[in-house]
Amino acid sequence: MRTLTLRELNRATLARQLLLERRRLPVPVVLERLVGLQAQWPPAPYVGIWTRVEGFRREVLASGLARGEVVKATVMRGTLHLVTRRDYALLHAAISHRMGYAVLPESVQLAPSVRALAAAGPVTTDDVLAHLEREHGLTGLRARRLWRGARVHAHVTHHHETALWQARPEGRFVALDEPAPRDADEALAEVLRRYLAAFGPSTRKDLNAWSMLPMPALDRALARIEPLRRYRDEEGRELLDLPRAPLPPADTPAPVRFLPKWDNVLLAWADRRRVLPEQYRRVVIGQNGDVAQTFLADGVVAGTWRVEGGRVVPEPFAPLPRPVAREVADEAARLEAWLC
Repeated sequence: MRTLTLRELNRATLARQLLLERRRLPVPVVLERLVGLQAQWPPAPYVGIWTRVEGFRREVLASGLARGEVVKATVMRGTLHLVTRRDYALLHAAISHRMGYAVLPESVQLAPSVRALAAAGPVTTDDVLAHLEREHGLTGLRARRLWRGARVHAHVTHHHETALWQARPEGRFVALDEPAPRDADEALAEVLRRYLAAFGPSTRKDLNAWSMLPMPALDRALARIEPLRRYRDEEGRELLDLPRAPLPPADTPAPVRFLPKWDNVLLAWADRRRVLPEQYRRVVIGQNGDVAQTFLADGVVAGTWRVEGGRVVPEPFAPLPRPVAREVADEAARLEAWLC
């Protein structure tokens, strides 16, 4: 069984995440290739697409949201992502209904009531909590938990305006058309195939960290997508991958790239060292789960960045070689021009 070095895993990740070269691709194609982009911070998906796609304009994503081709929903890890409408249906069948408060029986029971309320027009959390108290006698933390779970089963997602570059501060929710029913195990098998295409080669623990689903469910789904390729990492752990998935040489050049908060490549594995050196993990990922804006140099996180007075300011963790520093400055200038 072939052993893959950390650097080989890094280059495989960059290739699959569109971080070795920018491509001219439609936004829905990018979102499906990456299995969504986290969207707790509204600008994050826009920056994440810009760093991967040649000629990306913010209004293209905004238009997709307004048309309902892209939705903001709670999916992997119980966190907010922008996904295509098609992937929303897939991820809901595979993952969302098994996550967090959605597993509570009361959440399932309340879903029709919540859906009826949202179907009449956009609602706020306060609107729903008042409804739950009035109609079901639910209050406090219990009501909030059941609202979070019920909206998953009710296909109630965030209003598209909450995902705009300059999002409305008030969170609003709308009812989506209910997708056709899908077999949960078949849907999960397809999601894991897509995960490996975007993030592989990966260990079973990596799949668990990304999906937060139990190993027995993952093992059943993996059995459906066999045969898989198998490798070892430098610590002897088994890595799973799709046949014929790209594995660029370890010496493939990797350009500087600026990543937004909560970017995919910082959160998709149990062991994130292929992109995030361990000595910087606690600097980048806070105890509260916040994930900093970072930049990659030679394919790995080499610092953070911020916007100050309209300028993109990189903050390297260590002194950079002069050619790399110039490349960081050039890419920062490109990002700065795009942000204006």
